[in-house]
Amino acid sequence: MQTPSRRFALMSCLAIAACTAVPAGLAMTDLSAGLLPATDATPPATPEGVCWARAVTPAVIETVTEQVMATAERRGPDGAVTEPATFRTETRQSIVTDRREVWFETPCAGVMGPEFLATLQRALKARGLYLEPLTGAIDAPTRAAIRAWQRPRGLDSDVLAMASARALGIVAAAR
Repeated sequence: MQTPSRRFALMSCLAIAACTAVPAGLAMTDLSAGLLPATDATPPATPEGVCWARAVTPAVIETVTEQVMATAERRGPDGAVTEPATFRTETRQSIVTDRREVWFETPCAGVMGPEFLATLQRALKARGLYLEPLTGAIDAPTRAAIRAWQRPRGLDSDVLAMASARALGIVAAAR
């Protein structure tokens, strides 16, 4: 049973914790900043040792459903409603963001060996995204965890972006 003083101490600790800033390394990484439009079939010209992957960012479609009055109510001479209004449902969709093809930097295939992939799985597991045993392979659960990490950060892809690898702490930060 909590006493009022214990409850006050707990609430004070929670309030103080809520006021602290998130360390820069733990802030949500915006992966969309590193996306380049895919205007042709070849990746951007870059120095040796830089690898690219291509992805399609899906269109974002908004569906709006609303009730529209079909017929107005009718009233008698005394002002009482003799016939209620009728309504119909109208639904429309609009594209909020167009689909687009993009290039993004990714770790090269030679880097992504079993040790690297096991480290990636460990980093995703520490964040509650990878729930399987560490295999050191790029399997379906690993790809799903990569997508779960990257989607809220602006890249809906199961291919690991270099910015994600840096944010997860498995690749050194760029200079």
